[in-house]
Amino acid sequence: MSDPSLHAPDQRGDIGALLEIDPDGVSAEEAPDLLAQLAAEIGAANLAYHRDDAPEISDAEYDRLKQVNAALEARFPDLVRENSPSEQVGAAPSEGFSKVVHAQRMLSLSNAFTDEDVTDFAQGIARYLGLDAAPAFTAEPKIDGLSLSLRYEGGRLAQAATRGDGSVGEKVTANARTVADIPEVLNGAPEVLEVRGEVYMAHGDFAALNARQEAEGAKVFANPRNAAAGSLRQLDAEITRTRPLRFFAYAWGELSAPLAESQSTALERLRALGFQVNPLTRRCASVEEMIDQYREIEAQRATLGYDIDGVVYKVDDLDYQRRLGMRSTTPRWAIAHKFPAELAWTRLEAIDIQVGRTGALSPVARLQPVTVGGVVVSNATLHNEDYIAGRDANGQPIRDGKDIRVGDWVQVYRAGDVIPKVADVDLAKRPDRAEPYVFPETCPECGSEAVREEGDAVRRCTGGLICPAQAVEKLKHFVSRAAFDIEGLGVKQVEQFHTDGWIAEPADIFTLENRKAEELREREGWGEKSATNLFAAIRERRRIALGRMIFALGIRHVGEVAASDLARHFGSWEALAEAADMAAPAAERYRTADAAELAEREAAADEGRRAQVKKARDAVWEADPVSSEARAAWDDLVGIDGIGATVAISLVTTLNQEAERASIDRLVAFLEIEAPAAVASESPVAGKTVVFTGSLERMTRAEAKARAEALGAKVSGSVSAKTDLVVAGPGAGSKGKKAAELGIETIDEDGWLALIGDA
Repeated sequence: MSDPSLHAPDQRGDIGALLEIDPDGVSAEEAPDLLAQLAAEIGAANLAYHRDDAPEISDAEYDRLKQVNAALEARFPDLVRENSPSEQVGAAPSEGFSKVVHAQRMLSLSNAFTDEDVTDFAQGIARYLGLDAAPAFTAEPKIDGLSLSLRYEGGRLAQAATRGDGSVGEKVTANARTVADIPEVLNGAPEVLEVRGEVYMAHGDFAALNARQEAEGAKVFANPRNAAAGSLRQLDAEITRTRPLRFFAYAWGELSAPLAESQSTALERLRALGFQVNPLTRRCASVEEMIDQYREIEAQRATLGYDIDGVVYKVDDLDYQRRLGMRSTTPRWAIAHKFPAELAWTRLEAIDIQVGRTGALSPVARLQPVTVGGVVVSNATLHNEDYIAGRDANGQPIRDGKDIRVGDWVQVYRAGDVIPKVADVDLAKRPDRAEPYVFPETCPECGSEAVREEGDAVRRCTGGLICPAQAVEKLKHFVSRAAFDIEGLGVKQVEQFHTDGWIAEPADIFTLENRKAEELREREGWGEKSATNLFAAIRERRRIALGRMIFALGIRHVGEVAASDLARHFGSWEALAEAADMAAPAAERYRTADAAELAEREAAADEGRRAQVKKARDAVWEADPVSSEARAAWDDLVGIDGIGATVAISLVTTLNQEAERASIDRLVAFLEIEAPAAVASESPVAGKTVVFTGSLERMTRAEAKARAEALGAKVSGSVSAKTDLVVAGPGAGSKGKKAAELGIETIDEDGWLALIGDA
């Protein structure tokens, strides 16, 4: 089997910091920034896993990010984002397939991680149904594959679709017909039957496929899940036919007539119709039996011959399922009990440093190859320099303070991971000559100084565009799907053109035709037609939406959502650039508050470390103020709903670096940047800055924001002198008090609806 690749190494430090967050220790000032970062990371993980079949973080890390996000939203309900990860399932379908709207949404599952979680789940079901004891459940292995919905009409397979974002999936009917476990015709089925299950690949078949791929010089898959997903989602069904895919049925969607009265008997009905149903599925009469079945399945995990990552419990009685109903993204009547990480011990042979798009220096462990959970692992992430040294982001010991050294005997773990991690060190086996690892203070790619700023978990190269690692990664990001998305100019082409010296920065893409047209036409693998098509695609992308253009710049912390928020607020590139210039002194002062005074104030504070830093910086700022113009520009920037200090500092710093700004200016000269879609201008709130605070009873916060923006208002997350109107519900708190202090007009929800004509 192949070694899982280490995707997106420059994200590891940032994600590591998010994983370590204690939601109870986060202040109201820090929460907007953290929720924005969590939304960006979870959104990127959804796209990588569900749309691109190339996961960049582990299941365990993904689950932890979702837990932190949910806890913060529970603590700060007025900060719940319009695009909250809590309201998302999967990812939007690929543009390469036609779309299918699911008759019934395909939802995800809530997770349990301990026996106590399972007990709480079962007791919660009993309370909801008004029962004295928990009802019976089914327990079945949770297959690590690709969700698929099969629609049968009149007993014949009419349509197959992937989950997509839960509401809309990809039509893969021709591909599904090539899977041996999927029957074409059913005898005795309801007139309409939508069968749902998981497409997967067995370990032996996966190994044989990879061996064949490698022999043919084709792509080698990282794990069976990626192989199954990539095989089912081939645009050519004949390629799918050559791939050894399997299918387990475990649920259903739309039905013209009931299958049975219980989950267990319905599965037996599906088995009788010709579907494969997992043989380890059991009906459990109590929580104790559920846990016993979990242990039984876990014990057999290594010998099953296919990947599973937990056990799914479902209320057996279908009438109870109907009464329990659904949450926004998960059913109340089911939960996934996840397995703990898989472990193995091996020798650490070297520590390499990779440099990512944002300049992050990410340490990678090179290991003596070892099998972990059926996958041969020779690389693992080491997160950042603190992790190697045996401490967390707050300076507290981890692994009992044991550092990691080359030559150590280390424990590696996975939890369905693409990216394994080093978890522990066996000091008894440490070589006598093993030296503490010294993290580099210069970039291994360009030799520039690598610095670690206060509050940052990672060290970063300061070379910017002169650093080849950053330059090529930025170019890859620039042409990615959500950015300029230039047809014919993908990752491989960018790497080749950069290696050849044809493009060094984004602006070079738009001069490529004038400089290299003839050479490209004569290059092997190109020719007249492909070169002409590429140049036409580049010319077409000179016209681009402001939000996509901002995202394409690859500014740290500025993801798709933040880029869209900035575009809506400023309306033009010129306005955004001017605001960044004006806010620069305030951003720099905020970022570089005196370290000695920070340390003194932190030592005297009792709150969490992040809150200490925030208070100390604010105090230093007040002691050494910047100009009113700079502070006003800064307040306007961080007041944008979804934009906090972290994003603002990154944006302002980038746009005020001389070389980076010059590169962006050269790019902008080639572009026709489209402003966001026009909104209503003849409304009582057009052009006004509105803040919503407290609880809203007749609409969600997302609905209120969308309605205000549609009427031409700007929605801010904080109250300042630039605020025109505050809409305050119960529990308005500090925002309501500040509005009163500043004399800003404040109305309640009914007043807001009357104002905009929705009463």
